[in-house]
Amino acid sequence: MSSSSDDLPSFLRQSQTGELMMPDEPPRLIGRDVERLLIWATKNGASDIIVKTGDRIILKIHGNERRVSRRALTHAEVLDIIVHMFGAESPKAILSGDKDLDLSYELRPDRVSRYRFRVNATPVTVEAGAGVDITIRTIDSRPPPLESLRVESEIIANMAPHQGMIVVSGATGSGKSTLLASIIRKLVEEPEGNRRVLTYERPIEFVYDEIEMPTSDVSQTEIGKNLKSFVDGTRNALRRAPQIILVGESRDAETIGEAVTASMTGHCLYTTVHANGFADTIRRMINVFPESEKNARAVDIVTSLRMVIAQRLVRGKDGKRVALREYVIMNDEIVDQILDGGVDNITVTCRQILKNHGRSFLKDAMDKFREGRIDERVLKEIARGAKGEEIDAAQQILRSHHRLSQLVVDAPLGLGVTKLPSLDEAGPLLHAPDSLETSDILAEALQETHAPAPPASKSPAPPSSAPDSAPEETP
Repeated sequence: MSSSSDDLPSFLRQSQTGELMMPDEPPRLIGRDVERLLIWATKNGASDIIVKTGDRIILKIHGNERRVSRRALTHAEVLDIIVHMFGAESPKAILSGDKDLDLSYELRPDRVSRYRFRVNATPVTVEAGAGVDITIRTIDSRPPPLESLRVESEIIANMAPHQGMIVVSGATGSGKSTLLASIIRKLVEEPEGNRRVLTYERPIEFVYDEIEMPTSDVSQTEIGKNLKSFVDGTRNALRRAPQIILVGESRDAETIGEAVTASMTGHCLYTTVHANGFADTIRRMINVFPESEKNARAVDIVTSLRMVIAQRLVRGKDGKRVALREYVIMNDEIVDQILDGGVDNITVTCRQILKNHGRSFLKDAMDKFREGRIDERVLKEIARGAKGEEIDAAQQILRSHHRLSQLVVDAPLGLGVTKLPSLDEAGPLLHAPDSLETSDILAEALQETHAPAPPASKSPAPPSSAPDSAPEETP
């Protein structure tokens, strides 16, 4: 059930009732008006400012969108904004369809204040013809303290392996960069950390200039500005003697391959993947490789992983966003189980591992519902998504069984064939109701007082670094 406007914080109530409007809106937007708009939006808690040809200006505040200008912007005004932020040649690059622009932008209105933004400008088609859509994301200059994100103690205990890869996955705007930057901050603030950290980002979001680093240092490289690609960045890192490498994004086979190599040669490497959960993360990382390489690459990827964290942001009862996390801490048993299952069954195997060894989005949502941080509607949405994934897994088992059965029939005598997946777990899932009843889930969430902890990992016992009373995450 949605909250009434009277129950919302003032900034959200203003946003929904139309009271929050751009002050002193000019008849035509020019350079200095853009700077004033960005500063005003940041002070009002906006995470994103959206400017598009033929539309009014939109602010997004804790996931709530509101138009804050009284008139739509012309195409010429939007192009002027791009020129002001990126230079005179930038509109030509966008309108030619050659590429979008994805850069950082900074304002320093005085000696003390500093406002940083991540800006993407993309050509679009609007009713009048060609147009441009600009998404401007506000960025805190300093990474938030890790404790303020209420990160699970088990994640904190396993977040700094001496060697191996930690992957944070999620959709755009799910707080991946915020989580990683906060982890880096925590590590370099340690009095005896002695860590050299190299980050490769596009663009650079958080900076560490004001972070006290007694024995560590952070060097940040912007991809597209300082180096051409993430692949170049990863190769560059191996020549600079780091303990920690952060690769901002791993989308293609070459970047993932280089990241795996770096993580297996005595470095702790962090990276992000656009995926929706633990199983989807593993599947996407393997599937970017050609069919002929998948088996060998799967071995390298899975053996290099130390932890996979998937994150999504949902609306909390107070109108702000709450981070839900799904994670698996890797160990030898889990690695063997994934590899024994084979590439064809990677999704099914990983979902079973999450159930037996990890912490799922649904479990995290149940805990946060019980704590009063999310409402019943959000919990039901997460529960329906979990049931849909179970049905998908069952259907995949049946497809794999049918395909491999045919291979057994067609295979020449004496040739080995991958063992058939079990059908035992497919039947019950496929007979699940199409419309998930969440009464049992809600009852369980209300009755439980503590979530059962996943099996102990090989890492040391978790420290008490994330107090339950810490404030909500602000991505």
